[in-house]
Amino acid sequence: MSSTSTHKQINKQKIAPPKKYGVFLLNDHYTPMDFVVNILQEIFRLPEEQATAIMLEVHHHGKGLCGTYTRDIAETKQQQVLILAHDAGHPLMCTIEELSI
Repeated sequence: MSSTSTHKQINKQKIAPPKKYGVFLLNDHYTPMDFVVNILQEIFRLPEEQATAIMLEVHHHGKGLCGTYTRDIAETKQQQVLILAHDAGHPLMCTIEELSI
């Protein structure tokens, strides 16, 4: 088999895009709202208006989507949230879920 033929076979194989994961904050009735907004701005790099809207979603509906990422990045962001919350003495919980996009 020639290298040209092998090259064409490799190009025909389709590579699926990586799965996407949502990072969610969960309401706990104890973590201050301003701390949640700060987390959303620092870790997820959201502008204040969007961070406030997500914080209110968490507050009123129990859960809010912070962002959508590949698995490794989602897990890293989750760990960053949990470490900052723990260090500040807050019980804020953060989960990741595979999304069907």
